[in-house]
Amino acid sequence: MAGQEDPVQREIHQDWANREYIEVITSSIKKIADFLNSFDMSCRSRLATLNEKLTALERRIEYIEARVCFKSMARLYRTFLF
Repeated sequence: MAGQEDPVQREIHQDWANREYIEVITSSIKKIADFLNSFDMSCRSRLATLNEKLTALERRIEYIEARVCFKSMARLYRTFLF
């Protein structure tokens, strides 16, 4: 009977194996959640930076369009006056 395990001992070993498995799964889920949170923050930061750059470019385009329009109107006005 030295080769056979007591049913209680078998249950204890199985319980420890299950607990170790659950710990591995839990740890993996935490690592995935940490990665996703980090990725989310990184993406939000990069998108905010891009948004600021796009806003600045839009303002510059509006300014240039206004200048071009003003110069065109001034030329047109001078053409009719002279």
